[in-house]
Amino acid sequence: MVNTYGQLYTIEGIAAGLIMLLTAYIVVNSTSIYTPGDTHISDMQLEVLGSDALNMMNTAPNGSIAKSPLQTIIEHNDNAAFAAMFLNIVNNRTGNSPDSIQFVANMTYVRPDYTINSTPLSNSTRSLTGGEHAVHVSEWVIVENKIPESSVQRKRAELVEVLLWRD
Repeated sequence: MVNTYGQLYTIEGIAAGLIMLLTAYIVVNSTSIYTPGDTHISDMQLEVLGSDALNMMNTAPNGSIAKSPLQTIIEHNDNAAFAAMFLNIVNNRTGNSPDSIQFVANMTYVRPDYTINSTPLSNSTRSLTGGEHAVHVSEWVIVENKIPESSVQRKRAELVEVLLWRD
């Protein structure tokens, strides 16, 4: 025969099972685990590659106190040398074929009237059309040359900004 103790254990077991199922459902649906695969690994790699390239270009050779290649390029306004050196660094990889990274570089500085001016520094052979997914990298460079709108020659900081994308 059935007594009240058996019915109580049955109701308690069903309630405990429902509570465990509801808890598992809430935990599984509310917890998000983000892995590096969710954050566009190729974009992060491209950003690191561009940042490293600018950093290498802004480092004096052999740890000397001479000017870095990037300082010299900006002071002499040598757009072709920037393009050649930057593309050589970012497109260099092991294997037979080079990578196909494209870029657009700008230089930003403060004019004597305290307005900010941005001028094109260099770009690769193919222009950015808007369909590519570009990443932004930048590097501060201390240069000593004349400001284009002035005859004053002094040291100043210029920001080199580069947009990179894979072709």
